[in-house]
Amino acid sequence: MKNRKVNHEADLSILGFGCMRFPRTAGKIDMDKTEEMIMYAIENGINYFDTAYVYPGSEVALGKVLYKNQCRDQVKIATKLPHYLVKKEGDFEKYFKESLNRLKTDNIDYYLMHMLPDIKVWKKLVDFGVLEWIEEKKKSGQIKYIGFSYHGNTQHFLEVLEAYPWDFCQIQYNYMDEHSQAGRAGLLRAYEKKIPVIIMEPLRGGLLVNKLPKKAEKMFLESSYKRSPAAWSFAWLFHQKEVACVLSGMQTMDMVKENIQVASASQEGRWTPEEENFIHDIKTILSAKTKVGCTACNYCMPCPYGVDIPGAFRCYNVSFIDGYFKGLMEYALCTTMRSKQSLASMCVECGLCVPKCPQSIMIPAELKRVKRKFENPLFKIVSGFIKKRYQ
Repeated sequence: MKNRKVNHEADLSILGFGCMRFPRTAGKIDMDKTEEMIMYAIENGINYFDTAYVYPGSEVALGKVLYKNQCRDQVKIATKLPHYLVKKEGDFEKYFKESLNRLKTDNIDYYLMHMLPDIKVWKKLVDFGVLEWIEEKKKSGQIKYIGFSYHGNTQHFLEVLEAYPWDFCQIQYNYMDEHSQAGRAGLLRAYEKKIPVIIMEPLRGGLLVNKLPKKAEKMFLESSYKRSPAAWSFAWLFHQKEVACVLSGMQTMDMVKENIQVASASQEGRWTPEEENFIHDIKTILSAKTKVGCTACNYCMPCPYGVDIPGAFRCYNVSFIDGYFKGLMEYALCTTMRSKQSLASMCVECGLCVPKCPQSIMIPAELKRVKRKFENPLFKIVSGFIKKRYQ
């Protein structure tokens, strides 16, 4: 297993174990299968395990396996503060202590602000005393490195990145999201600042493996490289020197073995023009389902009326590529989790954004389609649930 140098005292394995999708039987985590997978991963060089306070049963399961096998010192644990549940200063300690108890450890190697959406939410946490709390935890050794995970557009990511001397960050990044979400621009900026970047959603929630268009499936099968669609996705990430670690939410032993094999065979910087052309052709096929050609360049932003234009279009496209409910959920999260709403329906058709768009998108007209697609009775139910659960 290859490791990547980060600006810490230890290397990270290029492949990390995402612990959100442990195998389940009758709705409960199958501890026998989970233990077998975790121990195989450790024995074969994986040293980064990513979980979160809100992943059902995940912290407990990981803690049990590491404690039972007495291998806590062989791995780096990453878990996350559910900032959306924080209502007062004392909540930082409450959720942190519960994570320690679940994980059967006295320290967390990599601690993240979970799904930090924008600078305003970070400032709210600062007002609650998060800076002092982080300083105390790092001084005591209970937290080694502090970071944040992020879903959203490039501009908001860059603002959060500059708001604090982060030790690391975690972004969604894959060959289809190269120029959306935090994107390559965000990845490069973090690398410039010597902030290690952990990658999540390398398979874009399975889109880059499952339910591929027939033409794409045929191309993968006939490629002389003899890689599976998943292996192509990981290889594209592994060759990039700016990537510190790629998380995979592995659910079976076969997934663990295949991903370790691809990671072990990968070489930084070894990516041929032929491989890049192949991925370009695959992207072209997948992009054919894209309804709005927004590249998330953010030239249209900020909207004077508060609409997150790139975010709205991203969710709209997701609904056609990954399914309506996935797009609806992302839209609800993007417009509900933030301190201020950013709904497509907030557009007043002022038209200021139109001449700024390099893609010549008629933005107000497309936002109307987003509104019709998402802002319906089901959206109200979903967003209401999110508000009740997380705010």
